[in-house]
Amino acid sequence: MISKIERTVAFRYLKPKKKEGFLKVISIFSFTGIALGVAILIIVMSVMNGFRTELINKILGFNPHIIVKPYEKKIDKADLDNLEDLKDQISRVDFSFNGQAILISKENTVGLMVRSYFQNDIDKIDLIKNGLIDGSLSKFKKNSISIGKELAISLDLVVDDEVTLMSTSNLQTPVGNLPIQEKFIISSVFSTGLGEFDQNVIFMPFENANSLFELTDIDINLEIYLNNPDKAEVVKKNVQELFSDHYVYSWADLNKSFFGALKVERNVMFIILTLIIIVAAFNIISGLTILVKNKTKEIAILRTIGVSKISILKIFFLTGFTIGFLATVTGVTIGVLFSYYIEEIRILITSIFNIRLFPEEIYFLSQMPSEINLFNIFIISIFSLFITFLATIFPSLSAARLDPVKALKYE
Repeated sequence: MISKIERTVAFRYLKPKKKEGFLKVISIFSFTGIALGVAILIIVMSVMNGFRTELINKILGFNPHIIVKPYEKKIDKADLDNLEDLKDQISRVDFSFNGQAILISKENTVGLMVRSYFQNDIDKIDLIKNGLIDGSLSKFKKNSISIGKELAISLDLVVDDEVTLMSTSNLQTPVGNLPIQEKFIISSVFSTGLGEFDQNVIFMPFENANSLFELTDIDINLEIYLNNPDKAEVVKKNVQELFSDHYVYSWADLNKSFFGALKVERNVMFIILTLIIIVAAFNIISGLTILVKNKTKEIAILRTIGVSKISILKIFFLTGFTIGFLATVTGVTIGVLFSYYIEEIRILITSIFNIRLFPEEIYFLSQMPSEINLFNIFIISIFSLFITFLATIFPSLSAARLDPVKALKYE
């Protein structure tokens, strides 16, 4: 317990006298450094958590959780009976085809990824259905395609425009092999929020994919969507046992290196930014050391009137720890508020300084994401208080060990 006299003396030392201006500056730097360090840590962790969560949600909303790709044997609808034992974990199953093509429009030509579905299946992809900005999925029929917003903008395309698609398959003619081409009408334009997908992926009905790519049975993949995508690795092993003649992989396999890099980057950023708090804590050590030196006479007087060494230690410990505690609380408040309104702040800075922050063609997302994690905030706060605790121990012990006889000898 801390007594009333210990609190009174400690809080008095928090307000340096005019002649102790340098001590006041050190205290301000200590407070500011810790507060900024905590705030920046919370902001960076929130943005990186939000970035990871948004990417996972977009990727899982756009891609199947598990894919079964045939080798030499096709996948029949009868094979779906094998999944009966996993029906509690599977939300839906679709057949699909992925291929490369070249889109020719007016004076523009671009290479892209073609994904083919039945009309009823594409309507189940929430990211496409909810992100539709023009046209209708009801028009997703033969000789029609659905394209992304970024592709439509870059090629100046709108719904009902006609384009030509050239596939990688060849057609034998008297003059040699020529790539297969077909004309299509744009039936809809979607926006997933992922610039990379909106620029490079289009959707096409199966009827056209069969003729454009000359599909065979082994070109058709089986896509499995789970109720809980985090269990993809576990379910994948079960699916592999059921489809032992086929190649089975999950969304985690396709993005393992990417999310691994994000995790490493987040951990490295945490380590680097904690150095700000540690450096600020050294200012507390400096400030308390100078305070002990300036208060040598007062410490000696307190000791002579009966104040114990433990009380002296508590006084200086409370002085330094109060600075760290208030700085941590301030940093948490600033960090949470900044993280919560980060998109509005980004827009404000962009409009004031006329610079592009967080360009979507680089970061794939149209908005700056942020996810406030209470556990991360708790860990950062505890770490800051722990560093403050360590920083106050040495100066406090020095004050407690001060010999009052020697301190008053030359007074």
